[in-house]
Amino acid sequence: MSTPSTKTAEALSGALSPSCRKTAAHALTIVRDGVITGEGPTTKGRIHFSRSLDADDAAWCARILTAAAVEHQPVSRAEIEALFSINEAAAERSDGGRFDDLLAKAIAHHAASESGLPVPPRTVALSADTEIDRWAPTQGTKIDTKVLEWIAGRMRGQRRTGRALAAMVATLVGAAALPLATQLPNVFDIGMM
Repeated sequence: MSTPSTKTAEALSGALSPSCRKTAAHALTIVRDGVITGEGPTTKGRIHFSRSLDADDAAWCARILTAAAVEHQPVSRAEIEALFSINEAAAERSDGGRFDDLLAKAIAHHAASESGLPVPPRTVALSADTEIDRWAPTQGTKIDTKVLEWIAGRMRGQRRTGRALAAMVATLVGAAALPLATQLPNVFDIGMM
């Protein structure tokens, strides 16, 4: 994983080093703004085109989500919303799939914790070196239906669905298809995946 330069990271330590999940969500919106405009604190010192997401942007997201202040807290809905906004803002990708992997793992972390299931620390769960199936729920029936409804609603609004995210959703929803069939008609448009 690429990491922002030490000089840039030090200069941004206040705005992009979260002290809680709320400030982590805010820091992710700063990354989103940089993705949209190609300008801002997360793009300083490098060439960055608007509406593009590169390895440094994905590294900023990972750094924010795994900061020491939030490492042992479950990923919040506000953080997921900010990640979905980044996903939508990025028309071009040059991050080698890291952001999609991070998004899928963050959603699974949130869904599991909201359903009362144990989750590992973020540094483990969101690591590029950790396979999602090592810790994420393998049965959607264990995930709260309201959480699945929320994920489904957010997925319907996405233009871009990465392979890692589609696989994670298929795992959660696929395993829960029978109970959800009566509760959530038309949750997912299969053509979308």
